[in-house]
Amino acid sequence: MTDKFKLLQLKRAQAKLGGGKVRNDKQHASKKLTARERVEVLLDEGSFEEIGMFVEHRSTDFGMEKTKFLGDGVVTGYGTIGGRLVYVFSQDFTVFGGSLSETHAEKIVKLMDLAIRNGAPLIGLNDSGGARIQEGVVSLGGYADIFYRNTLASGVIPQISVIMGPCAGGAVYSPAITDFTIMVEHTSYMFVTGPNVVKTVTNEDVSSEELGGAHTHAEKSGVTHITAVNDIEALEKTKTLLGYIPQNWAAVTPKWKVELGDEYRPELDSIIPVNTNTPYDIKDVIRGVVDKDSFFEIQELFADNIVVGFARLAGRSIGIVANQPMCLAGVLDVNSSRKGARFVRFCDCFNIPLLVFVDVPGFLPGTDQEWNGIIVNGAKLLYAFSEATVPRITVITRKAYGGAYDVMNSKHIGADMNFAWPSAEIAVMGAKGASEIIFRNEIQASDDKEAKLKEKEQEYAEKFAHPYGAAARGFIDEVILPGETRRKLIKGFAMLENKKDELPPKKHGNIPL
Repeated sequence: MTDKFKLLQLKRAQAKLGGGKVRNDKQHASKKLTARERVEVLLDEGSFEEIGMFVEHRSTDFGMEKTKFLGDGVVTGYGTIGGRLVYVFSQDFTVFGGSLSETHAEKIVKLMDLAIRNGAPLIGLNDSGGARIQEGVVSLGGYADIFYRNTLASGVIPQISVIMGPCAGGAVYSPAITDFTIMVEHTSYMFVTGPNVVKTVTNEDVSSEELGGAHTHAEKSGVTHITAVNDIEALEKTKTLLGYIPQNWAAVTPKWKVELGDEYRPELDSIIPVNTNTPYDIKDVIRGVVDKDSFFEIQELFADNIVVGFARLAGRSIGIVANQPMCLAGVLDVNSSRKGARFVRFCDCFNIPLLVFVDVPGFLPGTDQEWNGIIVNGAKLLYAFSEATVPRITVITRKAYGGAYDVMNSKHIGADMNFAWPSAEIAVMGAKGASEIIFRNEIQASDDKEAKLKEKEQEYAEKFAHPYGAAARGFIDEVILPGETRRKLIKGFAMLENKKDELPPKKHGNIPL
């Protein structure tokens, strides 16, 4: 093949893949972009360098030798986002349905190896019909090679999967191993077995969207962390997410310039309702403490009794875990424990300090929770916090009851600094439940049982339903006014900036999965 003919073929391939030019964002905001357009939107202008553009598949079965495309259905290379190096692959559904062949996989694996060796994030733009069936087990082996690299890269470099089309069968396990999954609404879906197989095996009639669409995985399964209305928004959110994350496990996230002043936030002094059973939005507390407009929530639609996400505090990236009183009174359950544990472990992998807001009445009771493993799942969150060696600060805003007090980054499991607001209640359980147990005989012997119960509730609350008992023991470092929280946290994280902490020597721990 002459060089002139190769260039001609390359131009044809690039034209098929979008020619490297980006269409008008407003005109095509609701449409799918081509593989090359996605790369161009994602990366800094002019920064993309392609690798493997002349690769072709090697299959000779079923007449495949007659149909070849340069690149074999995936664009791979490197570039920059905000001036920072990233590696990216973008699958092209217009070439054999974006199916994964031996050479398609080899291109991705080569890119992953480069990302690991050079310590830079890997971003996969997934749009594939799955393994190329004409190649049989060779294509399946290609998937396994990718899964293996995903696992080796886990905790070494950030890995982000953006699902921009179909992702089915074995293909779903690569995104599942990566750190974050972003899905585009109505044009992407993920499932192990499709609607036809489900219909045959279980007789359930379900659409691709219902089975594995963006909203399904955002609300029900928790598989996806972020959703977007179109390709461009998905890519923009990817760039935003990267802004909170360092290049690799040994690096720190770049600090943003912030002009600091008094930093007192008086609006927080009145945020806790007088009635301890009245809910309030913990996101208002978060936004009142962190840098303006910096909170970026993760898994917003899943297990919303706990809130996790990234923010900046005095320009530094931090991870936030917070109980949400607006949903189920902020209790911990199976899903919220898994959600919190996964996020905590990611932050610990990549040196992102953790800020924890606590308002938790305990673990959710019931047969559904027990039968679905609340014991093991609650232990995941406990294990994740206990294992974390990054700077950790806790703020108890109101309730911290029972075992949930221990689990939510208490001093006893390695938190560095623990603050409490005057409204904090740190006890084994609520005053009513505790009084019914402790003073049962007195209440039963009373002529006015209801009045006696209220009397004993008050007695218990005066003794335990406040933060000062825990502060006297040293479990709380300081009781602070809510308005002082931002100022205290800025100073606390600055003090912990050079923290060094190591776990006992081991191959790895055995988290209760």
